[in-house]
Parts: sequence; C-alpha cells; structure tokens
Amino acid sequence: MKKLKVGVIGTGFIGPAHIEALRRTGLADVVALADINKDVAEAKAEELSVPQSYGDYKELLAQPDIDIVHICTPNNLHFSMAKYAMEAGKHVVCEKPLAMNSAEAEELVRIAKEKGVVNAIHFNIRFYPVIHHVKAMIESGELGEILAVNGSYQQDWLFYDTDYNWRLEPEYSGDSRAIADIGSHWLDSVEFMTGLKVKKVCADFATFYPIRKKPLKPLETYSGKLLTPEDYVDVPIGTEDYATVLLRFEGKAHGSLTVNQVAAGRKNRCYFEIYGSKKSAVIDTERCNELWIGRRDGNNELLLRDPSLLLPSARAIASFPGGHNEGFPDTSKQLFKKLYMYILNGCSGPVEFPTFEDGARELVLCERIVDSARKERWIDI
Repeated sequence: MKKLKVGVIGTGFIGPAHIEALRRTGLADVVALADINKDVAEAKAEELSVPQSYGDYKELLAQPDIDIVHICTPNNLHFSMAKYAMEAGKHVVCEKPLAMNSAEAEELVRIAKEKGVVNAIHFNIRFYPVIHHVKAMIESGELGEILAVNGSYQQDWLFYDTDYNWRLEPEYSGDSRAIADIGSHWLDSVEFMTGLKVKKVCADFATFYPIRKKPLKPLETYSGKLLTPEDYVDVPIGTEDYATVLLRFEGKAHGSLTVNQVAAGRKNRCYFEIYGSKKSAVIDTERCNELWIGRRDGNNELLLRDPSLLLPSARAIASFPGGHNEGFPDTSKQLFKKLYMYILNGCSGPVEFPTFEDGARELVLCERIVDSARKERWIDI
C-alpha cells in the first residue's frame, strides 16, 4: 500500500511521539522534521532517522512531496502554522489546543473547508479501546439514559514550585492551562462517548503556586545535579493548577470534572464515571486495559481489553490479543490509522477521527469555563 509522506514540526516530547506512532501504522513515511533551532532539528532528525531537517517550518512546507504535516509546537504557534500549511495545500494534524482562542479556531475550520484539505486534532484519549466500547454500549442503549458523568484528569509534573515549562506562560499557552491542556481531553472523550453536549458550566479555579521558580539555565545541562537558588528567578503564575467544573448536559445528565497538575503520584490519570439508568461504566487510563461495569441487581463486571470480548468498533482499534497490554502510545497510532486510511481511500467514507471542528468546540468550552471561574457563576455554552 502507498505511504503518505509526512513532515513533523516540533522536536519536544510530542513531536517524536507522533513519529513513533506514525511509523507503527505502516501508512506513513516521515521525510522531514522542523524546529525553530536548526541545530536541534538536525540532531533530532539524525537521532530519529528522519532524512531531512529544517530550521524554518516554511521550508519544510515548501518540500513538494510532503502530503501531510503534524504540528507539535507550543500553542501560540498552532494557528499560524496550520493556516500556512493548509494554504500550501497540505493536510494537517494539529496538537491541542487547536489555537489560542475560538475565533482563531473557527478561522482554521473555514480555511480547511475552503482549501478542501483533511484536518485532524490530536484528541488521542478517545482512542483507548475501552472508550470506544463504552460509546458502543451507550449507543445500543445498554447503559440506559445517561444520568450523571463524573471524572478527573490528574498529573503531578508541576508538583513542586521549581517545576517549570512553557505551558505556565500565557503568551505561549493561552489563558487556561490545566483545563486547556488536559481537561480538553476529558471533555472531548465524554462528549464522544455519550453523544451529549455540555450546555452549561460552573467552574472554580485555584493556583497553588502563584509564584514559581523558573530555571535560568537549561535543565538538561544539569542532568543529575541540583540547581542552586541562584539558578532560578521568581515568576508570577496566572493560570490554574487546579479546577473543578460542574456540568449540565443535554437531557437529564449532570456531571463534574476535576483537573489537577499538582496531584502527587498521579502521573497521567484520566478517569471517567458514567452512570446510566440501567448500568454504569468506569474507565481509568492508569488501568487502561480494564473496564468496570456496574449493576444494581446482579454481579458487577471487570471487562479486560481483549479483542474477542470487545464490541466491533472497539475491536477495530485493539491491535494485540488479551493479556498483551496496550496503552497511551497506541492511542495515537489508532487515531493516525483512521486518518491516514481515510486519505489513502480518497477521502471517502465516514470520518472516524477528531477534526478541527472538534478542536474549535473544545476551545469554546474552555473559554466558557474560564469565564465562569472569573465571574463565579453558571455560564451557558
């Protein structure tokens, strides 16, 4: 089968993660890598066996054989890069959030339609097989009418006041941090599973470290060494470490979401409780090969991710037999497989991957949640 030629922009954590997942699909040939620093781009390209590297993303987009580009950069660059790529006729995959605000996101949706290019947002969490399984259970009526949805997304990578990253700076990340960075994944997955749209929100934010210590020197230079107080500068922080959001959905359903980036011991836990009028379902991505199914009458059930036990839509994104665990890296692989097969099949058939429209939807939700936290009241979506 023909492979698509791919260019990746960004060499941090997520860019190489995209490259690894793309290669596992068997549908992609990563031919170019770009970074704002040409030396970094060259070194990373050599490390990852990518044949071409650039210090300017526009040079990458000028490479005529590239079919699709993956944008894996800080948030403030997403809009301009995605716009330029689509105007150059490239299909685009963008990391979330799609842009810095909903107005920019809607502009990207418009350009994508105008140019006729395929577009996707990297909401990979919805590609855990157990999430697809629960979606199918809900669609068949097995859970009954959805009454309540609760959950959280918690991490600890910002636990100390010396933990620092560009995501802490609004000029690079936007007005929201925890909600936009990880809460958006939870919200997308919940609306995907339940088919219900959030209609109203009421949010409470907290910034536990209003002052953080930003390293003055690259941390990698001091691998294995402790920095001294003189190696830091105090920086005021205006975005949230923590948020709890009350939710009202279409129909009867109510819910709540908690996000926390200073939750000791929680490395990357996305957690869902979905309560229906017949059954309940619980997903914990730190135990992502298990699905808990609850009943009032009869035994509860722990379903293990085994293709022979999964419903068809979930079975389609489970690559390994039961007992051979799949996890976070596999979610990107499965998203990219759906996307690339769609393009290779002539852009025909159902769109089974999140698009820029999904990215724009999550930015609207994030903006309303931020507005609610500031005004301390319910806000309509």
